Amino acid sequence: MLTLNISCPSPVTFSKSRRQLPSINAPSSPSPSPSSSSLLTRIQTQSYPLHQKPTSLRPQTTPKFSKFSSFTRIYGYPFGISSKETKPTGQIRDSSSKISHLSEACEFPSGFGRKPRSQIPKAASESNAGGETEAAVAKPKATTAQLALIFGLWYFQNIVFNVYNKKVLNVFPYPWLLGSFQLFAGSVWMFILWSLKLQPRPKISKPFIVALLGPALFHTIGHISACVSFSKVAVSFTHVIKSSEPVFSVVFSSFLGDSYPLQVWLSILPIVMGCALAAITEVSFNVQGLWGALISNVGFVLRNIYSKRSLQNFKEVDGLNLYGWISIISFFYLFPAAIFLEGSQWVQGYHKALAAVGKPSTLYLWVLLSGVFYHLYNQSSYQALDEISPLTFSVGNTMKRVVVIISTVLVFRNPVRPLNALGSAVAIFGTFLYSQATAKKKKGGEKKD
Repeated sequence: MLTLNISCPSPVTFSKSRRQLPSINAPSSPSPSPSSSSLLTRIQTQSYPLHQKPTSLRPQTTPKFSKFSSFTRIYGYPFGISSKETKPTGQIRDSSSKISHLSEACEFPSGFGRKPRSQIPKAASESNAGGETEAAVAKPKATTAQLALIFGLWYFQNIVFNVYNKKVLNVFPYPWLLGSFQLFAGSVWMFILWSLKLQPRPKISKPFIVALLGPALFHTIGHISACVSFSKVAVSFTHVIKSSEPVFSVVFSSFLGDSYPLQVWLSILPIVMGCALAAITEVSFNVQGLWGALISNVGFVLRNIYSKRSLQNFKEVDGLNLYGWISIISFFYLFPAAIFLEGSQWVQGYHKALAAVGKPSTLYLWVLLSGVFYHLYNQSSYQALDEISPLTFSVGNTMKRVVVIISTVLVFRNPVRPLNALGSAVAIFGTFLYSQATAKKKKGGEKKD
């Protein structure tokens, strides 16, 4: 050991090193020189315990590809669940709950993509001095212009789908084939988004596909039943009956053990009364059309309930990707059934449709628009959920039905009786009351938690 005393109360000790150090020629005078004093200061500030090796002072450089891999990790998993080592600590919206809003832009008005979620994992990983992580990330409120754009695009896509869907069914009354094409168009659209990396591609596993089989089956039932109803009655009547979906949701959920406050039960009474009045006074009333709309409600409610229970382990898949895969599986459910039930009538029906329309290109355009906009308005609903609160979304969904009903009545000039209009208004108002009551129920549950 080498000991050096330089006007210091305690000696400074250095351990021997294998590397040859340059010799230090200390002056003979008792007072240290400025150079030796500065050397002493550096030695004291950079001293290390003898049992530890000093860490390298060389600045650590980040590989060029690290930023790219970090971006891919965040963008590939929109909710920030990127690896097994890191666990999500922020409060992240359950992707399975989004499936309940499938019947209905946001950052990308054309519906071609979604903005990256890099802010979510960053906020989720931050922790305070006590080791507790932040539970939620503050979400900026959408401005009036953004809300107008969101709802305007959402309503426009919905109107286009309903108008051209009904136009095709008027000349080609084969809802099973048209419904299959709409699911096929949505599947192709999702593959395009994934291929061009406009939408993060989810990781697919066998358990994930198995978990989707049930929700996709109920989605198929709900979709084809609605198509059958559209082919039999006026679009406005189908939407009035479909506004009774909250009734089935409350009833089925109650059987499965969920409890609802009195306000929720009272809110479904005007829905039942309004739908009954609208059905009695409907000019284009048809039993198959009525049952198709009711079965559609049952299918979508069971899809919502089943998806929440079967997809709990796949929260890293965002809502749009979830809907995309449900559309793909539903197509394989529906198309074989369509061939079996309607396949023998398609050729004859095609020639009749051409005779009614006149130009084949017109019929093809109608079919294409119905398929593309069916997927787009569902995609916009997920993007709207990312931009606005669930309560604002529920109010917008209620108003969407009003806009669609009025638009289709004007386009197809459907006769509407006063009592029929009153029943429709009462049913839709009941849907609005239900959305308000359930929103208060959720807020109350969050405060208790």
